[in-house]
Amino acid sequence: MKKFLKNIIIFFLLALIVGETVVRVTHTMSDIPQRVIDENGIQKYYPNQEGYWKGGDHKWGINKLGWPGELPNSYDNLIMIIGDSYIENFMNPNECHQSAFLKKNMKMYNFMEAGRSGVSLIEAMEISKNLDSLKPVKTLVYVNNNDFYESIRDIQPLQDITQVNLKNGTIAYGKMKAPLFKKILYNWKLLYYFYTRFPLNNQSENAEAPTVSEAIEENNDILKSKSEVFNLINYIKDNYSTKDKVFVFHPNSNTEIIEQCKNLGFNIIVLDSSKDDKKWVFDHDSHWTCYGHEQVAKQISNALLK
Repeated sequence: MKKFLKNIIIFFLLALIVGETVVRVTHTMSDIPQRVIDENGIQKYYPNQEGYWKGGDHKWGINKLGWPGELPNSYDNLIMIIGDSYIENFMNPNECHQSAFLKKNMKMYNFMEAGRSGVSLIEAMEISKNLDSLKPVKTLVYVNNNDFYESIRDIQPLQDITQVNLKNGTIAYGKMKAPLFKKILYNWKLLYYFYTRFPLNNQSENAEAPTVSEAIEENNDILKSKSEVFNLINYIKDNYSTKDKVFVFHPNSNTEIIEQCKNLGFNIIVLDSSKDDKKWVFDHDSHWTCYGHEQVAKQISNALLK
C-alpha cells in the first residue's frame, strides 16, 4: 500500500512538472504583469516587466514609469494617450499601439501611453492630473459608455475601480482584489490554465460579465443614471484641467453623453467604424486588432491636424 501511494505521488508530481513545462513552452496562457498602487492611489504595473501574450507570437513590456509600451525618446511636443485595456493593448505587439501609429501620422509630436485594464473615466482624469508634470500639449482620453457609469460610486460601488462619490465630491481609489492569490495563480501556469477552464464560480476571468450600464438598463434606472452621468461630466469640468484634454469616444457611444460633453465645451473626437467594423475587432472579443488601431489613429490624427 505504501509503495502504491508513493508511486501515485511520484506520478502526480511528474505530471505537474511536465504539464507546467508544456504550458510555459507553448505559452498556452498569457503572462500577466504584477500591479502596484502608487502614492497617488493610481494602479499601475511594477516597472520593467515583460512577458508573452497567449500563443507566444509577441511580447508585451512595462516601461520604467509602470505603463505598458515604449516611452518616447523625448517629451517635447508630447501627446499623452490614456485609457483602459484598449490602450493597454497586450493582445497586439508594440508596433500596433496607438502611440506607434500616431507617431507615423504626426512625426512632429511624441506620444506616450498610460493604459491599464479597468481604468474608469475618473481614474483616467486622475492619471492625467499626475502626468501633467510632463507638460503634454494634448491628452487623449479614450472612453466608452461604461467608463462613465463605472466612474460613479452613487450608481454602483465597485471596490476595485476608482470612482467618485458625487454626493460629497470625494474620490474612492480602487483596491486590488486578492493580490496574493492572483500572484500565485498567474505564476503557476498550469493552475491558471485549469482555473480558466474550470473556474470556481463557473465563469472565467475572461468571460464577459454584465456591464454596469447593462445592469442599469435591467433595473429600469435609465433616467437616474443619465442624470448622474451628466453630474459626473460637470464634476470633471469643475475639478480638472480640461482645456488640453480630448475625449476620444469609441464607435457607437451614447449620443446624449457626447452632446452633453460638447455643450460643456469639452474637446471630443467620435470614432466611426461603420465601414469595416468586423476588421476592427478580434473574432473572440471586442478589442481592436492592428488594423483597428491603425484606423483609430488615422481618424484621430486627421482630427487633431485639422
